[in-house]
Amino acid sequence: MEENRTRRFKDFTIAMILQYALNTALIFLAITLCVLLAKEIIYFFQLAFYNQKLKVHYELLERILIFFLYFEFIAMIVKFFKEDYHFPIRYFLYIGITAMIRLIIVYHKNPVHTLLYACSILVLIISFYIMNSSIARKGKL
Repeated sequence: MEENRTRRFKDFTIAMILQYALNTALIFLAITLCVLLAKEIIYFFQLAFYNQKLKVHYELLERILIFFLYFEFIAMIVKFFKEDYHFPIRYFLYIGITAMIRLIIVYHKNPVHTLLYACSILVLIISFYIMNSSIARKGKL
């Protein structure tokens, strides 16, 4: 009996140490993402006030999508702490869809790759729909 209690305490201690390490790493990641998000905001202000002619529209659109990726990752980290150390799968789907749209905008020269990227977006959207419909069915039961 005493041996079992000691083992549970050791397992609990190891789990706590790893959870603190994970939380610390996520906090540092969130701070880094906030700095990068601020850098993108500064870029947008510089572009709006100091650059009269935009040479490459694709670059601006790419930077906007990168901005949203940073934003989504920060939101996912916030949800991790709010939902008792659990990552909701829908945030991964949001990030995947945004990243694939970015790929289409940036690397659109090969039509086969563009079609494959579009198909992957469709798969992610179908996954999101299936996930939401199963959650809705569970709520109705």
